[in-house]
Parts: sequence; C-alpha cells; structure tokens
Amino acid sequence: MKKPTLGLNVVNGILGTFLLFAASGCLSAAPSRPTLRVMSFNIRYGTAPDGENRWEKRKDLVVKTIRAFSPDLLGTQEVMAFQAEFLRRRLSEYDFVGVGREDGKKAGEFAAIFFRRDRFEKLAEGHFWLSTTPEKPGSKSWDSALPRITSWVKLRLCNPPGTEFYFFNTHFDHRGARARLESARIMKKKIASLGPGALVIVTGDFNAAPGSPPHRVLVGAEGDEKTLLYDSFAVLHPSPDAEEGTFHGFSGKAGKARIDWILFSRGLKPLTAAVDRTNEAGRYPSDHFPVTAVFEIEGKGTSSK
Repeated sequence: MKKPTLGLNVVNGILGTFLLFAASGCLSAAPSRPTLRVMSFNIRYGTAPDGENRWEKRKDLVVKTIRAFSPDLLGTQEVMAFQAEFLRRRLSEYDFVGVGREDGKKAGEFAAIFFRRDRFEKLAEGHFWLSTTPEKPGSKSWDSALPRITSWVKLRLCNPPGTEFYFFNTHFDHRGARARLESARIMKKKIASLGPGALVIVTGDFNAAPGSPPHRVLVGAEGDEKTLLYDSFAVLHPSPDAEEGTFHGFSGKAGKARIDWILFSRGLKPLTAAVDRTNEAGRYPSDHFPVTAVFEIEGKGTSSK
C-alpha cells in the first residue's frame, strides 16, 4: 500500500509558516496556558555620583537580577544611552525599543523596553512626551522639573498565535505634583484611544504612591470605566504592607511608598506580584527595588488600532 504523502502546496504552506515565524523570532513552543512575566526596573542613571554604588560596580548585578526573574517584558527607567547599549549586549535574546527623552534619539534618559524576540512579533512602536505637546521631543509642561517620556510597543504573541497587546513604559516627574496628575491623564487618554478590548500592560516609576491622584486616574474612578486599569500588586496584596516601598536609596530599607507599579487591563489575570529585593552582601543593583508580576492571558486583545 502506498504511503500517503503531503501535497506540494501543503509542504510549501508549512515551510512558509515556519519561515514567517523564524523571521520574527517566533520559534518558542506553545504553552498550554499562556502567561507573561513582567518586570519594571528603575536602574538608576549611570552618570550619578554614587560612589561605591556607581554603575560600574553594580551593572553586572543589574543583569543578574533581570536574568534571575527572566521576564518576557521588561520596562526600565533612568537608562542612559551607554547603559542601554550595555543591556542590549548582555540581554541579547531581547529586542529593544527606546529613545532619549531630550531629543527623541540618544540624549537624556530612556524609558526603555525589552521584550523576548522568541515569544513576540513586534507590530508597532512609538514614544510620546508627558506634556501639552506630547509629540515634541524634550517638551515639558506644568510644574515638571524635567522632560518625561513614555515608550510603547504593540506585540503579537507567537504561541499560541493571534493574541495582541500593548506594553507601555514610563517615568513620571519626581517634583511636579501637577505634572504627575496630568501625565496620568495623558496616559489614560492614549490607552482609551486603543479601543475597547485592547490588552494593555503598563510599567513605570510613577513617583507616586497607591491612592495618590495619579494612581486614582489610572486605577481609580476618574474617567471611563472601560479604560480602567488594575494595580497587580494591590490586587494580590489588598492589605497595604508597611514595607512594600520600592525606593530605598541603596540602603535596602524602604517604607510603604510603592512608587513603581505594574498595571494591567481586563483580559489579563495576575498570578503573582512582588517587590524584588535582590542583593549581594548588602550591595543592591539600584536605588529602587524592581517589581515583578506574572499574568495569565485570558483575552485575545481586540482593538481598533
């Protein structure tokens, strides 16, 4: 009996699909229940006069801390161009999205994004400034001390294929209370423009605590509930912890001001959320603790964009 064979068209179709995924880096096996591992990490700008905690003495620990959690999505803050290049070399399995906030190129700090190229196909990317002229590089408004930027990327999950989502990463001003509030409103407006059903993850150093006006804009009742986000740590740890703070100034001791957040939209279910206190003999990778979360994907991420 003659063995059945695949027709040429079928073979070409399979080969074409393989080549498409190979070109985008999408070669990972499909998980039975797809999850996303997310980290937000303010790495402290590398030109700061930090003495024994300067960048050269802690940069390897930064990489080690990232690799220990092994995020699929990494949002970083306070990244200078030379730090971005170092991380890109050491985290070679990740693709990169980011520009300097001063000129939209390499000047000033980045709110840089890293994502695993074997898990995602990049569909779009962009940047906007937290000001009244969000498309103008280096712009600032209100009482902001410095220009502030948000970077974003639209990704498609490789396996199982079809799920699309948006990842935003930002850094709010450290002095201007009005600027932080208006920045949250800009962020929410941008997210609302994606349309109903869009899956969204937001990471950042917001320089504001849970319950603050910026937090209430993004997570609370202000605005359309259809664009409501949720705070992963607060969902899984509803009773505030006296030591859940994330800024510690290289001391390892933080209060309850959790200013680094991982937010998410409907269609995602948080499984874990934590503050990562990694250190080596009292040496910390940054003056902020990174924060992490793992999400189960429940929605397909329909959107109008």
